[in-house]
Amino acid sequence: MIALPLSHMLIFSLLLFAIGLYGALVRRNIIGILISIELMLNATNINLIAFSKYTSLAPETGQIFAIFVIALAATAAAVGLAIVLALYRTRKTIYSDEVHLLKW
Repeated sequence: MIALPLSHMLIFSLLLFAIGLYGALVRRNIIGILISIELMLNATNINLIAFSKYTSLAPETGQIFAIFVIALAATAAAVGLAIVLALYRTRKTIYSDEVHLLKW
């Protein structure tokens, strides 16, 4: 198996994070924003695993942290989708610019 250099993995992770950040800032749909945030968390996982493979004495360290990030992302997605569902039931919209919850 051919190992990729660290720089290739970091560039891939940077591009993935940039796409997720762009999606989170530009999208109006709340579900699309949540997907973009998940994309950024996956870029973080790639960074963790890449750095642990090339710098750590124990390569499993990055994988363990990545599993924790995946578990955190799953709970954040579940809570976020529950909030979106409650928001849709009360406001009948899932667009972020049409929601003004703190406005009287």
